[in-house]
This record gives sequence, structure tokens and C-alpha cells, in this order.
Amino acid sequence: MSQEMRGKAKKLKGRGKEAVGIIAGDSKLEQEGARERAEGAAQEGLGRARRKAGELVEKIGAAIKK
Repeated sequence: MSQEMRGKAKKLKGRGKEAVGIIAGDSKLEQEGARERAEGAAQEGLGRARRKAGELVEKIGAAIKK
């Protein structure tokens, strides 16, 4: 699984925990979910940047071969 996909999964898991924390009135669970969501968003962004950089390197390599 790519880093981008792991980030999306972590963000979704965090969003779920945050929602359960809000509904249950559990501020600790809510905060944990918000932290996980933020970590997931950062991981997803890093994964997206790595993917885009890889795509760029492939395009440059293809252009050089022509």
C-alpha cells in the first residue's frame, strides 16, 4: 500500500474516532482522533508529493530517451 493510501486510511480512522468521541462526550478520544486525522493528512500529502515527484522523473527520463 502506498504512503498516500496509508495516509488516507489513517485520516479516515481518525475522523471516525473523532466523531465517536464527540458523540460519546469523550474529549480524550476526540483529541486522539483529531491528532490521527492530522497525521493522516500529512502522510497523505507527503505520499502525493512523492508520487508526483516520481511521475516527473519518469517524464524527464522519457523525454531524454526521445
